[in-house]
Formats: sequence, C-alpha cells, structure tokens
Amino acid sequence: MDEMKRISAVLAVGLLVSGLVAAPAEASSVTTAPLADTQATAVEVAEFWLGDGGANLRNATPYNVQTAVDKVFPRSGIPMDTKPGVVPPSPPSTSDAADDNKPVTSGKVFFVGADGQPHWCTGSAVQSQYRNLVATAGHCVYDTQRADATLDKWVFVPGYTGGTAPWGLYVGKLVFGHYDFRAYNDYDRDYAFVTVYSGVVPSASGGLTDFGRLVDNVGGQGLAWSQPLDSAVDVFGYPAGTHPDGKGHYTGETIESSSGRTAGAMVPILKAEEFIAVDSPFTGEGSLGSSWLSRYDNSSRMGYLNGITISVADTDGNLRYDTSLSPYFDGELAAVYGAAKASWSGSLLPG
Repeated sequence: MDEMKRISAVLAVGLLVSGLVAAPAEASSVTTAPLADTQATAVEVAEFWLGDGGANLRNATPYNVQTAVDKVFPRSGIPMDTKPGVVPPSPPSTSDAADDNKPVTSGKVFFVGADGQPHWCTGSAVQSQYRNLVATAGHCVYDTQRADATLDKWVFVPGYTGGTAPWGLYVGKLVFGHYDFRAYNDYDRDYAFVTVYSGVVPSASGGLTDFGRLVDNVGGQGLAWSQPLDSAVDVFGYPAGTHPDGKGHYTGETIESSSGRTAGAMVPILKAEEFIAVDSPFTGEGSLGSSWLSRYDNSSRMGYLNGITISVADTDGNLRYDTSLSPYFDGELAAVYGAAKASWSGSLLPG
C-alpha cells in the first residue's frame, strides 16, 4: 500500500462541495428489485429473525462470498464523470444513539443465502428524504450465486452488539443498485441502497411493536462522490474470523474501526478498473459492506459515506490482510442514490 499511495495522484477537484450535485448518469443505469414488498411478507421476515429470542440473528454466520482477492495493482487516478458533490449527514432525533465514539448508524445486514442458511454483512444508515435508507455492498443484497435473484429475508440491525438489536430491526423493502452489477457482475458498481420499513422490536405480548424510522433513531451518514484520492477515511464494520496466518481473530460481535487514506486500485480477478483502496487490518468475512466515512467527527459520530468494503487483500504476502477495497463513488453511484433517496417505505405493521 505504501507504493500504491506514493504513485496515487490527487485529483484536482478541491474539497467536498456542499449540496446535491446532479449526476449525468443515465436513468437506465439504476435497477430496482423488491425484497419484502408487502406488509404481510415484512412481518414474516421480522418474526423469522426476532422469534425464539433472536436465535437466527445469533446463529447467522458471516457471508463468505468474494471476501478476499489475491492481486491488487495501483492506479494513479480515476476519471470523474461529474463534479464533486455531497449530501449532509443527519443526526438522530435522540442524543442517546452513541457508542464509544463509533456510529450506531453501522450495523449488520442479515439475510438467507443461496445455501438456505442465515448470514450477515455490514451496512450503514444513510440520510434520505424518508429517513429509511441503508447502504451496503451490492453482493450483500443481490445473490451473485443465482441468476437475477436477491438474498432472502433481508434486514438491517443498527448498532448490533452480542446478539441484540438495541435500536430495532428494519426489514428491507426495495433495493436500488446499478444495472451493470446486476446484469454483468461489474464489481466497479458493487454497491446498493435499500429502503427499509420502520423498525420493530418484540412486544411484551410476544408480537411486534413499531420502533420508528431508522434515521430518526440512529442518524444517517452523509454521502460524498467524485472526491479526490488520498482522502482520509474511517472504516467501520464487523470483521470476523482470523487472518490467513490464523492470528488476529475478530469476533464479529462488536463494531471495529480503522483509519487510512484512499488510493486508486485495479483488481483483475474482479475485472475492476475503478476501485479505491485503504490500509485496513479487517478480515473479509463480516466486513463486507463496511462504511468508509470521510470527515468523520467523533463527537457527532457523523461523516460522509465515500466507500463500501466489497473485498480485502493481503498486498505484501505476509498472510495478514492489510487492505480494504471499494468501488469509486462517482456520478453513477449518485444516480442510484438519487433514485433511492425519495422512495417511501412506511411501517410494516398495519395501521
């Protein structure tokens, strides 16, 4: 990564530009798919995860699809397709949504994979018009092991800790992604935004109780695109397992963080030409979907989402993962977000 940083040129775009900037991407680049598109289906999904004291949450294993790559090459610059832009973050409605300087906007996304078993990745709440949006890796929503399919029973649990859902469980309603990832597995577009219903928690009577909107409860990170390389980011996720040398075990039970500066990268095995990389000791399992936050502020626990972990690498061959990888956020990503941010979802409970 030192060599990668050394040759990475800083794009001449200046600092983050406030305000939403229109992206030139074609509307046809955005694709949507239903996850739980009716209240009845959403209730069944919530009960699957919260039933039996949350047994399926506790027994889920980290998703191990495309967790690591073996060769990463530096890239000196990434061409921008639009001007730099940002969406400001939104703090939670309550001041209690805090956890040791780490954002409870980060959490686990749970789903049932092609193998019929419960798994999880990492996700993050992002500000949107209806305060109901989650960002994660595209292959943590779209099932790359089955043609034209999404992962089943998809939910988000912000601030997940030790088998609990302290800020509620949020069932996914619709996923917004890039057509090229869904149709061609183009990992330069391996990102997704999911609208979620209002959260639920178990009621004293054994049913479900409405817990309110996601961003109202935990806040929503901002979003930044077409930003310069060599930018400082803080990475937040739930890595699990060990490094290839069998050491450095992560439990996956609590959120972890690391910091670094972005650099351009290419990953031939994924046919990815517009990636960014950051120094990070995270293992791939569990950390897929981790948020990369620029301008992160410890006091507010808010920043600007500027990357999402889709894989990791051991770039120096010492059997220790040292690099996390993300698609570069550009106008194509801004177009996907633009479609998702104004999509209403509502409550999954009748009335």
